[in-house]
Amino acid sequence: MTPFGAIILTGGASRRMGADKAALDWDGQRAVDRVAALARAAGAARVLTAGRDLGLEHVDDPSPGAGPVGGVLAGARALAAHGLSRALVLAVDAPTVTAEDLQPLLAAAEPGAVYDGLPVPMALTLAALPAEAQAGWPLRRLVERAELAVLPCDETVRARLRGANTPEEVLALSLPLVGRAALAKPGSGGAC
Repeated sequence: MTPFGAIILTGGASRRMGADKAALDWDGQRAVDRVAALARAAGAARVLTAGRDLGLEHVDDPSPGAGPVGGVLAGARALAAHGLSRALVLAVDAPTVTAEDLQPLLAAAEPGAVYDGLPVPMALTLAALPAEAQAGWPLRRLVERAELAVLPCDETVRARLRGANTPEEVLALSLPLVGRAALAKPGSGGAC
């Protein structure tokens, strides 16, 4: 597999959440740190955030408030400057995605792939990014113009891939984490 870098999109305003999604606690870790660990576990040679500086390697979003495509483009330039030709694009609000969820995207033929109905996560070759791409584009337009394959998505993983944009969605995605922790405690009565 060609080495790749990961771009974690962190530039959103978190209006619906009412708090910075990147800093939310997920099972004892900030969301951004969980997503960075996920990217490394999936094999990323370099991991950066596109948007705010959260203490990890990052690039500024050149057009804050214009949508995530500006962050994708800035991250792609930074990865290319480090000699990488592929990117895995992840959303900071999806910290419960697993490395297994990402493997079909990473294994897809060039130019890359997304899951049906979900523009992130995405895996793509940097050369597939259209020269005319602009920060204000919707992610779906970028996906279409880059001619990324659209893979079927198992409904059991769709919620993890979609992530959490509201406190209610955080609660729904957190319950499996809490459940796993309870099962791991001695005397919890859980079965392995």
